[in-house]
Amino acid sequence: MFCPQCGKEYSQRVNFCCHCGSALSEPVSTHVKKLTRSRTDKKIAGVCGGFANYFDVDVTLLRILWLMLVCIGGWGIIGYFIAWIAMPQEPLALPAPVTAGTEIAQPAGSQ
Repeated sequence: MFCPQCGKEYSQRVNFCCHCGSALSEPVSTHVKKLTRSRTDKKIAGVCGGFANYFDVDVTLLRILWLMLVCIGGWGIIGYFIAWIAMPQEPLALPAPVTAGTEIAQPAGSQ
């Protein structure tokens, strides 16, 4: 393993270079995906949007598959209502706080 900044060679895996301090490895992400109903990508309750976000698939494809389940035996309706009740809604994304000293731009012509 070599440091990309100073070229120091290490025989073992290290996180930071002891000579220049640059990072040598990417931090391991500890973000855990949670199955939640979508607030933004929803037609009825956001169930399909939540499943699409969780499984990283196209929401339209998932909606088509869900409609096929509804047409074949009606189990899609029962599953949708169960998921609607059981899945929590996605938490609200809070806007960034406005700090002191920043000004909000006014549209041209308004005072």
